[in-house]
Amino acid sequence: MKTIAIVGAGPGLGLSIAKKFGKNGFQVALVARNEEKLNHLAAELKQDGIEAAAFAADILDAQQIKSAFNAIKERYGFIDVLEYSPIPSVQNLAGTLDVTEENVLHQFQFIVLGAISSIGEVLPTMLKKNTGALLFTTGGSSIHPTPMMGNVGIAMAGLRNHILNLNTELSGKGIYAGHIGIGVWMQEGSGVQDKIADIWYDMYTKRDRAEEYISEDKVK
Repeated sequence: MKTIAIVGAGPGLGLSIAKKFGKNGFQVALVARNEEKLNHLAAELKQDGIEAAAFAADILDAQQIKSAFNAIKERYGFIDVLEYSPIPSVQNLAGTLDVTEENVLHQFQFIVLGAISSIGEVLPTMLKKNTGALLFTTGGSSIHPTPMMGNVGIAMAGLRNHILNLNTELSGKGIYAGHIGIGVWMQEGSGVQDKIADIWYDMYTKRDRAEEYISEDKVK
């Protein structure tokens, strides 16, 4: 059975991705800071017949990320897919005219360095096996500059650049790297999360494109 590790897992998109991949033969490792919330998600997945477990880690702490991935490997073995989609806190957003070194650095650590730490825990083994996938979900400001997301957009655009470079470098090595930028609000109960999860699974299986931008038309 294949394994997907979802970093930044939550009750919205993370859960939808877990269900989509889980129903297609994956066991699911859920990674986020709050272990109690993760356990609730794992229990919900198990009710749907999906093997899942919680692995608590603060994305800002590289050592915690390493410990979480070590625990995932001990339990499930090889990690076939990494999906990275932590959501920045609204309290930490800064518009373009309010951008400072401090608030950009926080977002860079949260979005970019957390991703790089996670990649480092799975990519070496993927390269040895010539198989695997790295999936990254960000906000729409990673693709289309959005002044109200000034500090976040800088970090997300940087991560997007790295992902597209990974796609180029890994394409001949059996490993897929892809990016989705979400330009719509994902309200609870809207079904948007499930549609994005479907798009992710399509990108993962077909590997025919490196990126999708999710507009309103994509999820109608």
